[in-house]
Amino acid sequence: MKPAEEYILKQPEPYKSILLHLQILIESSFPNTDLQFKWKIPFYYLDDKPFCYLNPSKKKGYVDVAFWVSAHLTKYNELLISENRKVVKSLRYKSIDDINEEVLLTVLEEAHQLKDKGFYKRN
Repeated sequence: MKPAEEYILKQPEPYKSILLHLQILIESSFPNTDLQFKWKIPFYYLDDKPFCYLNPSKKKGYVDVAFWVSAHLTKYNELLISENRKVVKSLRYKSIDDINEEVLLTVLEEAHQLKDKGFYKRN
């Protein structure tokens, strides 16, 4: 089992269920992603470049799906949270019911297209 998968399975509820649901959505929609464990959180890579990461904040009660290329994202920008972060923006979920799959998949697809246009740097 990969360290990132082990990390997800060890999370308390509701974080574990949210993370598992997000993992299924991301991996089924983008089968070429590589789930890694970087900076102590699950991190998705595409072609050796960072794509997005999953960050559970137990202290604040949510899970972020965060994007490096947030400055270039245009779809559903009103739903992306920057919260004192200069580069990264995220979609935030407190429960599985909060996950709007259309919004998530649209933002992920746009991030994927930006990768193809060269907006990502190697990490």
